[in-house]
Amino acid sequence: MRGNAGTDAGDTGARLRRLWGDIRFLAPGRAGSCSIGGVLSTGALRAHLLAARLAGPVATSREVSLRSYRLFAARDPRVTLGLAPERGWDERELLELMAERCGVSDDPAHVSGPDVIDPERTLAGLAAFAARLADAAARRAPVLFGTGHPHRLIGFYAALADALSSAGCPVLTPAQGRCIDITTRFGVRTYNLDYVRGVALVREPGAGPAGGGTGAHSHSPLPLRVALEAAAAGSGPVPELVVGDHGWVCGAGQLGIEAIGLADTDDPALFVGEAEGRVAVTVPLDDAVRSAYYLPLTRYVLNRACLSQ
Repeated sequence: MRGNAGTDAGDTGARLRRLWGDIRFLAPGRAGSCSIGGVLSTGALRAHLLAARLAGPVATSREVSLRSYRLFAARDPRVTLGLAPERGWDERELLELMAERCGVSDDPAHVSGPDVIDPERTLAGLAAFAARLADAAARRAPVLFGTGHPHRLIGFYAALADALSSAGCPVLTPAQGRCIDITTRFGVRTYNLDYVRGVALVREPGAGPAGGGTGAHSHSPLPLRVALEAAAAGSGPVPELVVGDHGWVCGAGQLGIEAIGLADTDDPALFVGEAEGRVAVTVPLDDAVRSAYYLPLTRYVLNRACLSQ
């Protein structure tokens, strides 16, 4: 749920212009080093997270988050995202988990207003996320990228895919063009699996040329399963790491594949998967701010992973 988009966007843009005008960057490094120009220091990134509302008070409302916890406790597939929890999680336990992993209030009487993400948990998550990318690069592991938030996050993931590809990792694109029937709140709809700069997404038939533009918002793990089936049936590699969000991460973790991703306060499945040991890393942040606001995170992660060009 979002507030007044025009006012919020204007206020946030002004805060970021003030921040970026006073920002301190890490010094540029030599080729092959782990430091590049334009990379934020940890302190500056923390300030950016708060100014862009990626952390701190975020646009996701407390009401939306609590509703997701109720639905997850009831095993609603719209919010379990392909994860089959190892045990039952009631609403109170989920609230406590999200307070621990994400930084939301653990007070069940707090039922309205914006939800909150602790920026220190976001920074810790980004560091762990970068470490997994560095390990994959060192092994030249096959990697699959996928997102249910293509309008916002395609650039973030595409930059990571480019960097891992340059490091020698096969970035997989199995089942491109395959039709997938996904249950939505409007009934069953058919989508096409597509890839943009190595990142999987789904789009409605006729929504645009293959490989271009943006796709549809999706929580479903079905695209991940279709991609894995095609990879397993082919003669090429299967992914050793899946990077993304929503059903891409939970679906992969459920099948025992190393998975890392981003999650908002209303995405408890990824945090449950992490707590149960099936999702390797979950980074808490708002997953639906302007796409440009993720650019400093991209640079920070690539620098930490020593994947900077």
